[in-house]
Amino acid sequence: MRHCLACLTLALSILSAPATFALTDDKVTSFALENGLEVVVIEDHRAPVVTQMLWYRAGSADEKPGVSGVAHFLEHLLFKGTNTVAPGEFSSTVARNGGSDNAFTSYDYTAYFQRIAADRLELVMRMESDRMTNLQLDESDIATERDVIIEERNQRVENSPSALFREQKNAMQYLNHRYGVPIIGWRHEMEALDLDAALDFYGEYYAPNNAILIIAGDVVPETARELAETYYGPIPANANLPERIRPQEPPQMAERRITFQDARVSQPYVSRSYLAPERDSGAQDKAAALTLLADILGGGQTSVLAENLQFESQTAVQVGASYSGSSLDDTTFDLYIVPAAGVTLEQAETAMDDVLTTFLETGVDAAQLERIKMQFRASEIYARDDVGGLANRYGQALTQGLTVADVQAWPDILQATTADQIMQAAREVFDRTQSVTGWLMAPEVTQ
Repeated sequence: MRHCLACLTLALSILSAPATFALTDDKVTSFALENGLEVVVIEDHRAPVVTQMLWYRAGSADEKPGVSGVAHFLEHLLFKGTNTVAPGEFSSTVARNGGSDNAFTSYDYTAYFQRIAADRLELVMRMESDRMTNLQLDESDIATERDVIIEERNQRVENSPSALFREQKNAMQYLNHRYGVPIIGWRHEMEALDLDAALDFYGEYYAPNNAILIIAGDVVPETARELAETYYGPIPANANLPERIRPQEPPQMAERRITFQDARVSQPYVSRSYLAPERDSGAQDKAAALTLLADILGGGQTSVLAENLQFESQTAVQVGASYSGSSLDDTTFDLYIVPAAGVTLEQAETAMDDVLTTFLETGVDAAQLERIKMQFRASEIYARDDVGGLANRYGQALTQGLTVADVQAWPDILQATTADQIMQAAREVFDRTQSVTGWLMAPEVTQ
C-alpha cells in the first residue's frame, strides 16, 4: 500500500509539473547517409531490445491512376524473397531469433518493422536492406498474393456496411486528390494488378533517398551509423525519384451529402467530415487547436457532444469527434452521432448541429480544456515507455513532411494552445460548404 501511495504521489507530481517537464527529453540523434537515407536513432537502454522501422515516402496516394492498391500489394510482396532470402524466410528468421515483424501501408507511407533482441540488430538490418533492392518476384507470386489482398478486401470492406459507407463517403470528400481512393484499392483495379505494376512502384519509390530508417531501443548512435553505412550505404540513390506532387482538390463550393443503404445495417448513424488543414512543419499551431477541439467535442463521456446528446437530451447512444493532422495534404475533421431508439437520422443530425451552434456561441470551458491538456501531458510521458510507439511517431511525422524538431515541439505547442485559438480553428473548419454528410441506414420499408 505504501508503494502504491508513493507511485500515486509521484504521478500527481509529474502531471502537475510545468508543461515542458520531460516531454521533449527523448534521446534522439539523426543523420543522413551519402545516398540520401535519413536515419533517426532513439535511445532507450532499459531493456536489451531494439526496433528497426524502415519507412518509405510512398503510400496509396502516390499510386498512378488505374493501379489502386499497388502500394499495399507491394507491401505483401516484399515478404516473398530476394536473391539470398527465400520466400517466407525473412519472418521465420526473425521469429527464430525471438523477434516479431510486420508491415503496414497508409496514404502517405509504407513501413516495415522488426522488434528483436539488441544483439540481433545487424541481422534484421542486413535482411531489410537486402529487400530494399533485391526483391525477386514471378507470376506465381503475383497470382497468389493478389488473391490474398482481394480476400483481405472481402473481409475488411465488402463484409462491412460501415466500411463500404466510409469508402464511398471518402470518395465524395476528395473528388480529385488520391485520398479519395481506398488504401487497399478499388476491387476492379486490384483484380488487374500485375507483375509490371508491382515492379514499377518498387523501382520508382523503394530507394534510400526516399526512405527513413528509425532505430529505437538499446542502441547507441555510433553503432547504428556503422551498421547503416555497412548495409544501406552501398545501395545507390534513385536519381530519377519523382517530385512528390499530388493532384489537389478544386475549391469545394457546396455541401455534399450521401445516403448509403444496406440491408445488413443494424445501427444507423450520421457521419460528417469537414476539410481541414494538416500539421505543417514549423506551423503546427492550427493542428494543435484542432487536436484539442476534437477532444473537447467528442473525446469521451465528459465531452460537449456526449454531455448534451447522450446524457441531457438522450438523443444519442454514441457520439464522437476526431481529427488526424498526420497527413501530407489536407485532412478532415470528423463528427458522428448514433441516434437513440426512436430518434431519426434527421433528428439526430439536427441535434448535433444545434450543439455545434451553441458551442460556437459559448466557447471553450476553461476547466475542461485544462483537464484535456493534463491528459495529453500524461499520455506524452507514458508514451516514452514504448520505444516502438516513439519510432512510429517519428517515422509517421517524417514521411509526411515534419522534422524531428517538429515532433519534439508538438507537446509544448499543445500545452500552449489557447481557447481563442481553438475557437478560431473551429469557426474556420465548421464550414458546411467544405463538408460531406452521410447517413448509413437499412433500406426503408415501403408499404
